[in-house]
Amino acid sequence: MLTVEQVMASHKANVETLLGLSSKAFESVEKIVELNLTASKAALAETGDHAKAILSVKDAQELLALQSGLLQPLAEKTAAYSRHLYDIATGAGAEFSKAFEGQAADAQKKFVDMVDSAAKNAPAGSESAVAMMKSAVSSANNALESVQKAVKQATEVAEANFNAVAATATNATKQAAKKR
Repeated sequence: MLTVEQVMASHKANVETLLGLSSKAFESVEKIVELNLTASKAALAETGDHAKAILSVKDAQELLALQSGLLQPLAEKTAAYSRHLYDIATGAGAEFSKAFEGQAADAQKKFVDMVDSAAKNAPAGSESAVAMMKSAVSSANNALESVQKAVKQATEVAEANFNAVAATATNATKQAAKKR
């Protein structure tokens, strides 16, 4: 059985984990706000420079060259922004996953300890019920590990796909800019 001290320690650990995750969430929001402010300042400055450059254009061909020269840097900046935003989100997700896995492992250990304790104190003749309970716990643990592995693999595939799409978009823009 769980003692009052064990329950209180568990609640304290859960509150500390929640506070830590809340802090990480706020850090991620701060990073996103900072990223957006930086991107907005840069866009404003570039818009001013572009407006000045357009006003100094002497003919249509120079205007077309100016416009096509903007495409590649814009695509690269958009890809860099997306990558930075993705990194922030991935970092926050990793923190949450790590905390969840730690809490789940701790809960599993406590539950297994409780089952073992109950098995030691079980009345004679209940061995098959105890064995069935241990088997169910083991199966649940294996299923949880499989799900965690699948989520990690899916995350890795998503990241690889994101990187491939970003690289393809940047390369396509470079090729389009060269053709003009």
